Amino acid sequence: MPEQPNILLIFTDMQRADTIHALGNPVIRTPNLDRLAREGTAFTSAYSPCPVCVPARWCMHYGQYTGRSDLYANGRMPEDDGRSLPAMLGNVGYRTQGIGKCHFTPDKHALRGFDNRLLQEEGCSKPDQDDYVRWLSENGYDYDEPHGTRGEMYYTPQVSLHGEKDHPSQWIGDRSVDFIREQASSEAPWFLFSSYIHPHPPCAPPKPWHKLYRAPYMPLPNVPPDSESLYTWINRHQNRYKYRDQGIDQNLIRGIKAYYYATISFVDYQVGRTLKALEESGQLDNTLIVFTSDHGEYLGDYNCFGKRSMHDPSSRIPMLARLPERFVAGAVCDTPVSLVDVFPTCAAAGEADMAKLDLPGSDLADIATDAVDREAVFSQFDKDGKAIYMAVTREWKYIYSAAEQRELLFDRINDPNETRNRANLRFSAKTKAEMKSLLIDHLRTEGPADAVVDVNGEFDWRPFPKLDMSYLDDPDADLLFQDHDAVVLDRPGYTD
Repeated sequence: MPEQPNILLIFTDMQRADTIHALGNPVIRTPNLDRLAREGTAFTSAYSPCPVCVPARWCMHYGQYTGRSDLYANGRMPEDDGRSLPAMLGNVGYRTQGIGKCHFTPDKHALRGFDNRLLQEEGCSKPDQDDYVRWLSENGYDYDEPHGTRGEMYYTPQVSLHGEKDHPSQWIGDRSVDFIREQASSEAPWFLFSSYIHPHPPCAPPKPWHKLYRAPYMPLPNVPPDSESLYTWINRHQNRYKYRDQGIDQNLIRGIKAYYYATISFVDYQVGRTLKALEESGQLDNTLIVFTSDHGEYLGDYNCFGKRSMHDPSSRIPMLARLPERFVAGAVCDTPVSLVDVFPTCAAAGEADMAKLDLPGSDLADIATDAVDREAVFSQFDKDGKAIYMAVTREWKYIYSAAEQRELLFDRINDPNETRNRANLRFSAKTKAEMKSLLIDHLRTEGPADAVVDVNGEFDWRPFPKLDMSYLDDPDADLLFQDHDAVVLDRPGYTD
């Protein structure tokens, strides 16, 4: 058995922080994530450095905040500089394997430090696009829209076209188990990135998992009085193009939540299979396991859907870490942590040289024992006149939206559901100023420094014109098709 621990990074897409039974959700069933929480440390104030897929993944993969990439929304990643997490681990003898979604752009097939990857990416319906679709094709399965029907049905609960054995989550679980078993006799340590697309919509669990939860038994979303006063511009924009701004159907929302939970439980089932493979091969206690996600999902809270904004449903993520010699079993840490902490955590466990990387994050094991002075973590979506910035401490969350030139301040202790904005209360002025200063100092250090300006010797927000949202007055404006592949119905009388 190698002296360095193996490293298993289990990643989901769009999973909210409040979706683990052992950490306070009485409805969801996650016995295997519960086991990780019981045998490891749970970080209950974990946040995405950018609550949207591509930049969040870049931040984790390279251990940097978004300001080092100029990538603040889904778009082209900077060129690989050889300083990714798998590259650093490879330098100290690790075999590195990626299975599932990486969302590397513009080249989805890029390795970016991995020795090998088995691809499963969103929006792929052709056998030459990724390994999963090719596997479906070779085995005679339907491979069109294998992750569910998107477009107008993006938030419509649907049963997967695939049963358990050929479902996308099972495919990742199968190959993760195979890899772990293959490495049992290896003298070299390994790093496995096991990355699931679910619970990202469309929520399409396989049978019989689609009936694990039933809509009438699902809790209603958190919709505070005057909830629209808590929006940023992206909430209105996102609700529109996701077909969710023309009325609220509580039964539909509970149905969406039921299927969202079902996809999480099916991923949890794969986590259990992975843990069993580790245990049976004698590798469990010599493997650092980190479980987390790229960002959350509103799921009807505030009458909103999607991600991208900074309320907890969108920006807060689950984070669990297990390695007996480094993480206390059953411990709960409420110190703010971030995806940027995953890189130094894995690198420290693997004894990789981080001296020249200038990483802003810290080893989660040190954070959990207060060995480092962690006051806040930060997040940003978009830039310039559309930028939304966030700073989070144990007690407070501060948000600034450049498009509206407005501040939000949430009391995390007394108002954990973020129902009222404290930014304009006189007795919160000192706290707001301190949180604003924390965030501005971060931007000046990590970038983008041009988000702020020097006003008479003090730094303040750079002013931008307020964003014109009047286009939403037209109820059909900005509706999108998110199908990716154009489809031509080649039938007599129906061909375009």
